[in-house]
Amino acid sequence: MNNKKYSESLENYLETICLFGGDNVKSIDLANHLKVSRASVNKAVNTLIDEGLVEKELYGNISLTEEGKRISKNVLWKHNMLKEFLIDILGINEELATKEACCIEHVISDDTAKKIENLMIKIKTEE
Repeated sequence: MNNKKYSESLENYLETICLFGGDNVKSIDLANHLKVSRASVNKAVNTLIDEGLVEKELYGNISLTEEGKRISKNVLWKHNMLKEFLIDILGINEELATKEACCIEHVISDDTAKKIENLMIKIKTEE
């Protein structure tokens, strides 16, 4: 299993591809969702291809590899868990929680994320 750390930008691409279903995702959909140019998408996708995280047919759609799926699901799990923690435990409004979870998810370790999740579960069961 690859434990390499990827940039926030690349993780955002992987997360977005996953949100769009992980298979047969169009570059234009990524560009629109991430508010970037098609050229930026092309550059990022080529990097993800080089890393073995996505596959793309010539002028075709983008699909996550098994490793890409694993990484994107992990980033998405961190995002959702952190957002829930910020809203439910700390009382942060949803808009700010979404924005901050998106920042935190890229720097927090899996171990720390799991400990936050366990703390959240403990707090919720004690209520």
